[in-house]
Amino acid sequence: MILASVFAVFIPALMLPGPDFIAVVRTSMTRGTIAGLWTTLGVSLCLGIYATLSLAGLSAILIEYHWLAWAVRLLGGCYLIYLGLKLLFAQPAKLEMTEGSDRPKGNPLVFGFLVTSTNPKAIVLFTSVFATAVTESTPFWLMGLMVVMVILSALVWYTLVTLFMSSAPIIRRFRHVQHWIERAAGVCFMAIGGRILSDARNPVTP
Repeated sequence: MILASVFAVFIPALMLPGPDFIAVVRTSMTRGTIAGLWTTLGVSLCLGIYATLSLAGLSAILIEYHWLAWAVRLLGGCYLIYLGLKLLFAQPAKLEMTEGSDRPKGNPLVFGFLVTSTNPKAIVLFTSVFATAVTESTPFWLMGLMVVMVILSALVWYTLVTLFMSSAPIIRRFRHVQHWIERAAGVCFMAIGGRILSDARNPVTP
């Protein structure tokens, strides 16, 4: 069955730690459950767009026009490094569990969307998965169902991550090491961004 073959690959890939996972964890721990859920929504929407674009054949365009793939990687890598530097040199801040007004600035939904959109390899992942299962005879309703299931799968997984990482016991346990968690997240963002930049000139392959 097409759905089984597609999601047997997508679900494990979704659960592997990456920029989106780090973004959800960081937002949930520093800004609470609501912000974490908004970041989850941003990540899920971006993954849905990636799935839609892959079905529409965008990856074929990236394979054909290497300069476009280079530009996407360059922008994505630079954005992740920027986020990493911002976290690495951020001043320690007290972690609160209340819904006070003194929250870190920035839209968590936009943050989740932008972080996920910086990884052009997601396009390649979706394409390699769909290419093995989807043909010209695949009905549009089934392809639409795939996109919906991608979004729902991401919503379920990252909602669980958010609820776990924003719980009061977890916050209390990590309260004294919050700043180091921020720095670790910054290093991860910088490493991923650097890896994307190092691969920028390599051609995109399905």
